[in-house]
Amino acid sequence: RFFNRHAIQVILKMAAANGVARVLVGQGGILSTPAASCVIRKHAAQGGIILSASHNPGGPDADFGIKYNIANGGPAPEGVTEAIYAQTRRIERYRIIEASDVPIDKLGSHTLGAMRVEVIDPVEDYAALMQSLFDFEAIQRWLRDGHSLCFDAMHAVTGPYAKTIIEGLLGAPRGSVLRGEPKEDFGGGHPDPNLTYARDLVDRMYDQHAPDFGAASDGDGDRNMILGRGFFVTPSDSLAILAANAHLAPGYAEGLAGVARSMPTSQAVDRVAEALGLDCYETPTGWKFFGNLMDAGKVTLCGEESFGTGSNHVREKDGLWAVLFWLNILAARRESVENIVRGHWRRFGRNYYSRHDYEGVDAESAASVLQHVRDQFSSLPGRMLAGRRVRLCDDFSYIDPVDGSESRQQGLRVLFEDGARIVFRLSGTGTSGATIRIYLESFEPDPQRQGMDAQHALADLIEAAKQLSNLQALTGRTRPTVIT
Repeated sequence: RFFNRHAIQVILKMAAANGVARVLVGQGGILSTPAASCVIRKHAAQGGIILSASHNPGGPDADFGIKYNIANGGPAPEGVTEAIYAQTRRIERYRIIEASDVPIDKLGSHTLGAMRVEVIDPVEDYAALMQSLFDFEAIQRWLRDGHSLCFDAMHAVTGPYAKTIIEGLLGAPRGSVLRGEPKEDFGGGHPDPNLTYARDLVDRMYDQHAPDFGAASDGDGDRNMILGRGFFVTPSDSLAILAANAHLAPGYAEGLAGVARSMPTSQAVDRVAEALGLDCYETPTGWKFFGNLMDAGKVTLCGEESFGTGSNHVREKDGLWAVLFWLNILAARRESVENIVRGHWRRFGRNYYSRHDYEGVDAESAASVLQHVRDQFSSLPGRMLAGRRVRLCDDFSYIDPVDGSESRQQGLRVLFEDGARIVFRLSGTGTSGATIRIYLESFEPDPQRQGMDAQHALADLIEAAKQLSNLQALTGRTRPTVIT
């Protein structure tokens, strides 16, 4: 990302001036978010600084971000971030040494004042971890038997990892990794792996000569999109399918402790958990909530509908990990992506699900949309809406079962007696205006009715959400920016 290299030198010099003894840096300043979590955990670091603005656009006029991860490898909890923020309001001076820049493009050990700086291979530790979790030999056989794949790295951080693992260790043909060179501006693209911003991959996967499997990851490597030939797998279905097939991967063959999902994520994984006798936790959006559950040994797999899936191997969501998990399942089951998903629906039922994003909305207008929904809460229960009876309306809150902390106002929910849901949230991950996210979900147990397009199956809920929110009148928007 633009400005990373300069920021790294500043951080190193400030760390040296403040008494840090040792710092590990990925060669060239490259270290994906899940790989950073892996390195923190493997080398028992006290924490790590990740330079990332996630899936947001990059370049001199676009986004840049700094994130602190704690010793477990996960994002700093609110208690830590609030303490950091409080300290920023009291800063009167800072320390930095005057020294030449560290040559971060060269592997090896360097000194900066009294501090040791080790420039490490950014892929090595992460690749070894992946080899311990998945059956690389089975995936190699699958590829040798004539199956094909393509992975779109979107000119983001995952390119070197995918080239080493997919084309190197697994033996996929050269060119299987698309846009594999990391660029500071992501080649002018938007490194968000969804049906809108990964359009080249989507077009390739819906072509008559499409490969068997397609995937993409985002700016910092923690998100993923999964596609079969002419078939899109929703992130919610992906999490559920990974849970149902976890026994096929060596790293999870002994079973799962439990599963967790963010509240807006579909309830597909809940049905798998119920069938397998696993605990299932519903948390607010944010990976830090999963970290507590994983550290306590309560869950093994977790995921968010925003194209993020992960496990207790690190304390971040992990895009390439999800891709390798899918490849392991394909290699073991020898079925197409589409057949695996449709078979899953027949066994567990289908949760029709979609998210409508309205990006770059004026912040005041966006807030008025949610307030308009909230103002109707007292009158909605018992009413018929979209041919369904409303059971409950609330603003989701969560009490952490590990530390007892409470998180409030995590999203407005309209819950129906038949299990359908409409959820309204404002997203804080963008830097231009606000993003209104509307989540729609309906369960279909009948295999004869599981083949509809999601937008058609959810049409009544989509219309109900528009009426409830008065979104067009309050924002001037007539259609979503992104539909997933």
